Amino acid sequence: MKKLLKTSVFLIIATGLILYLIPGRAPDIYLNFINGQTVNIHSYRGKPLLVTFWSITCSLCLEEIPRLTKLYNELNPYGFEIVGIAMSYDPPNRVIELSEKRKIPYSIALDINSDAETAFGNIRATPTSFLINSDGKIVQHNVGTMNIKKLRSKIKRLLQT
Repeated sequence: MKKLLKTSVFLIIATGLILYLIPGRAPDIYLNFINGQTVNIHSYRGKPLLVTFWSITCSLCLEEIPRLTKLYNELNPYGFEIVGIAMSYDPPNRVIELSEKRKIPYSIALDINSDAETAFGNIRATPTSFLINSDGKIVQHNVGTMNIKKLRSKIKRLLQT
């Protein structure tokens, strides 16, 4: 059991280190969505993807939801996707409740074991977002609220390539 724990800790640290040393690549992780599906992040290849880490207790995150919803509704028909990843400390039932109450149209994942937080470089602040191009490269990393106007322009450029 101790050996398994040590191996797991090593793999988590190694993943974070690889992400740090080779910036620009989205990590190879599985996401557990509130609808019960488990999906590999690389299944989004071929389309621009915004991954945003958020929390139900983060006022900036909650303020950003309507702007992200509008962006998603505008650009999703052209192939753009958003995945919101709730922080590991958020109770799943509260995440689901808030997602339904706010009618969030994009996919919401639960990160119960902090796997995504770790894989993306030990996320601690919310909101933290990563814009990933259709080839799986991280082309923008943002801590804090995003300038939606600039983000929209960048996504539109990615959709044209």
